[in-house]
Amino acid sequence: MELFKLFIKSAFIENMIFTFFLGMCSYLAVSKTVKTAVGLGAAVIFVLVVTVPVNYLLETLVLKEGALSWMGEEYATIDLSFLSFILFIAVIASIVQLVEMSVEKFSPSLYGALGIFLPLIAVNCAILGAALFMQQKQFNNVGEATIYSLGSGLGWCIAIVLLAAIREKIKYSHISAPLRGVGIAFVLTSLMGLAFLGFLGFEL
Repeated sequence: MELFKLFIKSAFIENMIFTFFLGMCSYLAVSKTVKTAVGLGAAVIFVLVVTVPVNYLLETLVLKEGALSWMGEEYATIDLSFLSFILFIAVIASIVQLVEMSVEKFSPSLYGALGIFLPLIAVNCAILGAALFMQQKQFNNVGEATIYSLGSGLGWCIAIVLLAAIREKIKYSHISAPLRGVGIAFVLTSLMGLAFLGFLGFEL
């Protein structure tokens, strides 16, 4: 039950887009069609589900003060937490490179549609944000970190797919010139953000 609550909270109540506004650049740029939105959303979910647990283990077993005590008592006072940013980013960049090569090999059309935004997952602030939130929340085990990453990724994916579906529907609608393109996307995002505020009333 606690894991389910964590999943729902990370996906809807603490949504990366509508609560923290993380990953907005690719969210706005790749949400023109549902196909590309689903592809990028799936890539973000995969990267999060892999990187957050790996970074959790890195934090727990190597970086934080006392983490190296398993190597011997002389290492119990070592604190390598100052390396967190560098190592977290290194893990994220490695996994993103793997995802990019896989998409290019198995789905060239999706690779072409996503363009520069696929490798830019490496600097997507939602990915690094999830790792830093994981560090802040101090989960009890790697299972909680994995559930949190899955919920965060799914929440980000839902947000971009919803926006893409709406943008496809209104593509041929009459929209005043100043609001066309990114302008209407910002308006839609704000309205969806207000809708997601309703999840704050859930007692978890």
